[in-house]
Amino acid sequence: MPVKKKKAPTKVKKPVAKKAKEKPVRQAQGKLIGKVEHYFDKIGVIAFKLKDTLKKGDTIRVEGGDVSFKQKVASMQIEHEVVASAKKGADVGLKVSKKAREGYRVFKVA
Repeated sequence: MPVKKKKAPTKVKKPVAKKAKEKPVRQAQGKLIGKVEHYFDKIGVIAFKLKDTLKKGDTIRVEGGDVSFKQKVASMQIEHEVVASAKKGADVGLKVSKKAREGYRVFKVA
């Protein structure tokens, strides 16, 4: 009579719950100086209220959604008047190099 070989017990794999993909958290560089209140697409200008001082030549970073870009302040206006610096609380318009949307955050980079 042939002898039957015993099979080794098979391990049953338990289903592993998939981990949700985490989006990388961006660390804010610089100081938040405002949020875009309006974007004028034909002239490429953002309008926002300053939470800190800003002057021509400062570097800013605009961030929101999947967009994040840096640039130097080259052109700044208050009430259609070109200014070299602006104080906290002023409503300013800045010429930007890329498109921005309302709600994007504006940072002053040191």
